[in-house]
Amino acid sequence: MTHISVTVDGTAYEDDVEPRLLLVHYLRDRLGLTGTPIGCDTSNCGTCTVELDGKSVKSCTVLAVQADGCEVTTVQGLARDGAWTPLQRAFHEQHALQCGYCTPGMIMAARDLLRENPRPGPGEVRKALEGNLCRCTGYQNIVRAVLAAAEETSASEERQNTQEVTA
Repeated sequence: MTHISVTVDGTAYEDDVEPRLLLVHYLRDRLGLTGTPIGCDTSNCGTCTVELDGKSVKSCTVLAVQADGCEVTTVQGLARDGAWTPLQRAFHEQHALQCGYCTPGMIMAARDLLRENPRPGPGEVRKALEGNLCRCTGYQNIVRAVLAAAEETSASEERQNTQEVTA
């Protein structure tokens, strides 16, 4: 057993884990955070994508011991006080899900894209999400959702900057 300290969705945890335990299993089985699905266990589908120290990773490719000392954000840690993020809201409004199984991974990968590129084009969204598989939607509404969230976030930031200048 190996002792780890990890912060998940803002809460600090200390645990003894087997060195071979995957982060996805730690999140689901030990912490009860089942919003991170297990899709393939081979890193092909991306459903288990989470943020590790601010970068999206497929949690089926990371050992829990590798997250020692790190901050992990799951899809369950995004909403604050019951309020969805612009990206979560856009997925709902743009009908970017059908069965919903891929949605957590898509949202987490899209967050990574929007952090690096706040105004991506459709091709850039498709490229950023190519490691995440969806068997239901055909991707068009997912791309629309990411672009809508980028637009909403950019417009909100522009309003805030304008208010700061006039204050």
